[in-house]
Amino acid sequence: MSRFKLLLAGAASLTFSSAAMADIVVVDAYALSSGQMARSGAAFMVLQNTGAEEDRLIDVLSSGAKMVALHTHVQSDDGVMSMREVEQGIVVPAEGRAELARGGDHVMFMGLTAPFEEGATIEATLVFEVAGEVPVELPVRSIRPEDHGTANKMDGAATGH
Repeated sequence: MSRFKLLLAGAASLTFSSAAMADIVVVDAYALSSGQMARSGAAFMVLQNTGAEEDRLIDVLSSGAKMVALHTHVQSDDGVMSMREVEQGIVVPAEGRAELARGGDHVMFMGLTAPFEEGATIEATLVFEVAGEVPVELPVRSIRPEDHGTANKMDGAATGH
């Protein structure tokens, strides 16, 4: 076996064993509709890790905006809430879940290429340290905060890896 083929075989075995350690399922994913003049939008979902190894959402790719980032809300000492980028990523515990919800962790789309209109679908790819790339479709909904419960009230719309 040539040195090149041996290297390829080794890389493939590392890739397959890594992917088998973490299995991410995306549940109740959606983007919140925006007005015609909106320049930003947000997406929410529940990330379930059915694997035995912790994973971390480290990036989101989408042509729906010029820039996509992981954000969270933080409260200052004086009680003011503000958004901050989550540069270290969002941990999804082994055999656990992470909720990306309004008022907490979420995906932020900045410089929208088109308005997030009710009924549309935004294509995105979630990038995890262990599971790698997980494609997801984000149906655009116009629900408001009072209409959206926590992840315990999932509606079953899911896509998985």
